[in-house]
Amino acid sequence: MFAVIETGGKQYRVQQGDVIDVEIFADADADSVAFDKVLLVGEGDDLKVGTPLLEGASVSGSLVANVRAAKIKVFKKKRRKGYKRTQGHRQNLQRIRIESISA
Repeated sequence: MFAVIETGGKQYRVQQGDVIDVEIFADADADSVAFDKVLLVGEGDDLKVGTPLLEGASVSGSLVANVRAAKIKVFKKKRRKGYKRTQGHRQNLQRIRIESISA
């Protein structure tokens, strides 16, 4: 069984036992996480699709680690003006293991 969840403005396709990296939640210290924005649940021909969310469906997971994404470079330039700016950014992420999917 798999589910499509939404968190941090992004959608993730998850199964039980998957490990995903998501943006940090407001309650970043909690060991367990519940995703209530479930868009789709099912397997094969038995799919339940929400409009846009499924009522009563949830996905639960546990926090594995707090990690940081790879560094990206942000470079701005205006030609012929001598204007150049370089900036780096690393996003803080949470690594979460999906424990159960309930429809």
